[in-house]
Amino acid sequence: MVTASHVLDRVLVLEMVRVTEAAAVAASRLIGRGNEKAADHAAVEAMREALNQLDFDGTVVIGEGERDEAPMLFIGEKVGAAQGTGPRIDIALDPLEGTTITAKAGPNALAVLAIAEEGGLLNAPDVYMDKLAVGPGFPKGVIDLNKSPTENVKAVAAAKGVEPSDIITCVLDRPRHEALIAELRGLGCGIMLIPDGDVAGVIAVTDPDTTIDIYMGSGGAPEGVLAAAALRCVGGQFQGRLLFRNDDERGRAAKWGVEDLNRIYDLHDLAKGDVIFAATGVTDGSLLQGVKRRKNCISTESVVMRASTGTVRWVRGEHRHEPGSHC
Repeated sequence: MVTASHVLDRVLVLEMVRVTEAAAVAASRLIGRGNEKAADHAAVEAMREALNQLDFDGTVVIGEGERDEAPMLFIGEKVGAAQGTGPRIDIALDPLEGTTITAKAGPNALAVLAIAEEGGLLNAPDVYMDKLAVGPGFPKGVIDLNKSPTENVKAVAAAKGVEPSDIITCVLDRPRHEALIAELRGLGCGIMLIPDGDVAGVIAVTDPDTTIDIYMGSGGAPEGVLAAAALRCVGGQFQGRLLFRNDDERGRAAKWGVEDLNRIYDLHDLAKGDVIFAATGVTDGSLLQGVKRRKNCISTESVVMRASTGTVRWVRGEHRHEPGSHC
């Protein structure tokens, strides 16, 4: 049998871009239309169809909720055209990361996907995760979820040789983060508040052009796995701890094999082995330009990364309505 690593090498790197492109283009029809569910449904349908054209035996380990909550691409769903015969691949996906963003035509909506060999991605329950991330170039252990936001900012500042007030922190703009924001502002930090899209927020720490030094705060655990997959490819540090609001969520974690409810996960706990991460912009953002619809074609911008080689490819696509037409 062809090994998963061979397939990750030879086939799936650019195929993943085609999958995220399909989801982004489908969702882009609903930008600014105020209908989150319709936009998400369009992206899900397109991504599922694209995945089912690929010659592998894929399992969705991070998806659109569990079977009873999502009609498509639920956790545990099988995808791919070679069930039982092709390489076994684990898939983490968010066909539309930023449904509200898309509905309101805001920035940083993405179609996102990560794949690994079987067992390479944490099968995270659909709960919240406390997250902490920095980009490459820092000494190992510079961030620690067991420490306070103040201690983490001071550690990052010391590693950079600057004052804590020179640090820029990215935080999701949510009421649950009021105390975190107040503590950071007490340090004099700059805070970049984002309305949604914490996958893009975490990845932003890897790009000096964003000026973001550190990501803090809680968001979806599935998005944490996706962000960790990206950081595995380009460098950086990430820590995540699952957050449980009730017994139902604790039971959901047990169902997916989570035994230590207080465990702090690092990059290699969330995404190990060879990993491919791909994203296509739906709306313009810090990472990617969004889908542009013109008279004769649709243009897209994507990024695809691979952990084992550290390769990052930026892909601009022109999808012409008719062969030979101008974009």
